[in-house]
Amino acid sequence: MFDPSDFINESIKKMKNEIGNKKAIIALSGGVDSSVASVLTHRAIKDNLVAVFVDHGLLREGESKYVENTFKEKLNFICVDAKEEFLGELEGVVDPEEKRKIIGKVFIDVFERIAKKEGAEFLVQGTIAPDWIESQGNIKSHHNLALPHGLVLKIVEPIRELYKDEVRIVGKELGIPDEITNRQPYPGPGLAVRIVGDITPEKINICRKANAIVEEEVKKEGLDETLWQYFAVLTDTKVTGVKGDIRDFGYLVVLRMVESLDAMTADVPELPWNMIKTISQRITAQIPEVTHVALSVSDKPPSTIEFA
Repeated sequence: MFDPSDFINESIKKMKNEIGNKKAIIALSGGVDSSVASVLTHRAIKDNLVAVFVDHGLLREGESKYVENTFKEKLNFICVDAKEEFLGELEGVVDPEEKRKIIGKVFIDVFERIAKKEGAEFLVQGTIAPDWIESQGNIKSHHNLALPHGLVLKIVEPIRELYKDEVRIVGKELGIPDEITNRQPYPGPGLAVRIVGDITPEKINICRKANAIVEEEVKKEGLDETLWQYFAVLTDTKVTGVKGDIRDFGYLVVLRMVESLDAMTADVPELPWNMIKTISQRITAQIPEVTHVALSVSDKPPSTIEFA
């Protein structure tokens, strides 16, 4: 039986011994994994942990302010506005893997600047078991990361052996708000993996609005605690529609809603049809650039949860 109290005490003791009085830095996204890793590490080393939230311009609606308001009084918290840097590098890029590589590179560049400024020697990561199992990673928890401009940080992964349900239990034990511990997972690259094709300010705006509508209606239906993830994908497909008395040519948006325990597998459950219809009606009515809404019904495997 998993005991969160024992896990927390052991983790704090281990990090105190490993990090000591030196400075550590963590990328805090506001998701449950990085939030739990941040609060847990802060328990061990207090303000020697610097929690950095990077706004790359691909966040959910209101995300930056939400994360800042949640953690600015609890942690040694820094918010970095790097939208122009990220979106400038992504301009014209279509390939999904290339997008991920660019986002990863720019993030490391931004993060390295902050780490140097703060004099950090350790990098805390919110890695959990499915992350390294799926990538077939067998790297030891305590290894070094050499950043592009020569800064070397020692890696600390306090929740590496936990699965998502255990991370949520630990989060509750740490007193992290339910709004965080019960949040659906959000990908590091943000809306970049929910926009098929090139990324533009217009597409980000469309995708962000569509995702907000999905989240609102799922919560109204009371499914936010049973669904693992629920979001909208903006495809690069345009289809004919009719708005008013005028034929239109707009984007196809796909709805994706899955149940899962640990993200290793995922199933699309039976969903309330009235909710799906309401989401479709709201998206096409409130987002003029969209003419069609479809529903993804593919499980993982063979599909992945995200689209790009």
